[in-house]
Amino acid sequence: MGDKQATVGSNWDQAALWHGPSGHAWVEAQALLDQMFKPLETLLVEAVNASEAQQALDVGCGAGGPTLALARRLGAGGHCTGIDISEPLIAAARARAQRDGSAASFIRADAQTHAFAPASFDAIVSRLGVMFFNDPVKAFANLRRASKAGAALRCIAWRSATENPFMTTAERAAAPLLTNLPPRQPGAPGQFAFGDRQRVLAILEESGWTGIDIRPIDVECTLPEPALEGYFTRLGPVGLALQDADARTRSKVIEIVRTAFDPYVHGQSVRYTAACWMIAARAPKAASHA
Repeated sequence: MGDKQATVGSNWDQAALWHGPSGHAWVEAQALLDQMFKPLETLLVEAVNASEAQQALDVGCGAGGPTLALARRLGAGGHCTGIDISEPLIAAARARAQRDGSAASFIRADAQTHAFAPASFDAIVSRLGVMFFNDPVKAFANLRRASKAGAALRCIAWRSATENPFMTTAERAAAPLLTNLPPRQPGAPGQFAFGDRQRVLAILEESGWTGIDIRPIDVECTLPEPALEGYFTRLGPVGLALQDADARTRSKVIEIVRTAFDPYVHGQSVRYTAACWMIAARAPKAASHA
């Protein structure tokens, strides 16, 4: 919970998930999620050297928050494109860009296979959006081919589930009542697919990136306490499972899960630490687009 959740193993399944209930839930929760992940967005956008980036790509852009923020940072001399597999989220992102008067553009496509113009981006970023590829080496090779020589890659991804107990609080508490909760599959596409630093390093090396730097970051995130129930009943595995629950089960789950979150509640605020990787790399200077 807290960012995109994969319960299945292929990008076709990902598309089905994100065109449907998960995508719509994320659109509804867009303002809350942007507020909660604002510290991560700020770190990511500030990591981009605006003086050397003119064409940027935001991978797994969701409803477009980081895309629009990076577009503002690049200013009139640059352009930012967001790509996401979810039609509802891309529609929401385009509407936001129009409301904001932003020149940012959006592509509804799978970044793993999309035919980007070769050597078209000098910066590629992602806030919690690169853990869902069923073939991450193929995906990052595709992104590398879309990069100009020396282009910068900057991604934030979750570390392990063990290091992010807030993110699994709801499913651990609800498991005795919800028999349809999908099990977490280590290494499978999903929130914690990049939890193992060595695996992330191997993916980037095999896909042709250089100058790889993977550092742990621990970032305090907050959300308003009154929004907590809506958060765990709409998003993540529990949110999906509750769609099929009867009223009595739903009520009991909400009671138990809300109590399980008590350690994170401080008055009107919910606070937790997001344990993530800040991933940096470069496309080769002598770019090979094979």
